[in-house]
Amino acid sequence: MRNDAVLLMLALAAGPARAGIPEEREECLGCHSDPSQVFVLSSGEKLSLYVDAAGFARSVHGESLRCTDCHSDKTADHASGSLTFRTRREVTKAYYEQCKGCHFANYTKTLDGVHYAVMSRGNDKAALCVDCHGAHDISRPGQPRTRISQMCSRCHAREAAVYARSVHGRASETNPDVPVCTDCHRAHDIADPRDGSLARRTPELCGRCHGDAKLMARYGLSTAVIGTYLADFHGMSATLQRREGAASGAPLAAVCTDCHGVHDIQRPEDPRSSVMAANLQRTCARCHPGASASFPRAWLSHYEPTFERAPLVWLVQTFYRIMIPFMVGGLVLQIALHLWRVVANR
Repeated sequence: MRNDAVLLMLALAAGPARAGIPEEREECLGCHSDPSQVFVLSSGEKLSLYVDAAGFARSVHGESLRCTDCHSDKTADHASGSLTFRTRREVTKAYYEQCKGCHFANYTKTLDGVHYAVMSRGNDKAALCVDCHGAHDISRPGQPRTRISQMCSRCHAREAAVYARSVHGRASETNPDVPVCTDCHRAHDIADPRDGSLARRTPELCGRCHGDAKLMARYGLSTAVIGTYLADFHGMSATLQRREGAASGAPLAAVCTDCHGVHDIQRPEDPRSSVMAANLQRTCARCHPGASASFPRAWLSHYEPTFERAPLVWLVQTFYRIMIPFMVGGLVLQIALHLWRVVANR
């Protein structure tokens, strides 16, 4: 009767989606659909053996995997045995590499990520596959997108709280255009933000959205921010460092996040924004100690020089745009005429 009740519940919860579920899983869920099923580990922690049948039916694996595809060490009589794991974390780590059987490409990416590096140094709290994706209730990646930031906040609560108050975080609940954690940090091969490699890629990361004309047009934002940054001293220096690779410990040229913030980015006109006019002196002083109140005015920000906004810069730029082609063209013409005279006099 118990198995019949489980089957009925599954059918009602998922309808036709459960039609192809192998008999093996029905047998397993006969016991593991009981919420009271727990195993007390030697550490005293209680390991729940309950599997939400309806949640599993809705998961991406609900129609494609048998229980033993992941729990390959289990047999029909395993209930009579005992678990040798001391803690719940040991159980998670024991099944960590089961994922690579189907997801080998993503598994190999994790080997280059900061989480794996931290785990290899003995930190048991480093995120593994199930910590991010779940176990029996795995949904398709990014569905919904808000779940990504919520998932990261389990370990990175402080950063998540700051992000939630930012211009991106406040809109992330309703707007699919704004970035979530994995848009900047990536998913499986997450780089260590402390080694400088992420900072050197920042203009490229920000440029994916802020250089997209169609996307920026929806919000009335300019795409000139990338071009103007790359054309100034900071941008050219950062580009050179990316090409040559900055030496360990060497100071990096200012990138987007040095001025706008990292997780706490606000609209430029927001009083909390680090690039608001009233806050610019303090922002510049992070890299330029002793910067005066007039120091930020020496920078054009992301504006193209115009006669109205920066007349002196515009005039000098216009002068060189005319003068340099005139001088080079005149030199080329002089050489051509000289060569013509030499040939004509032979």
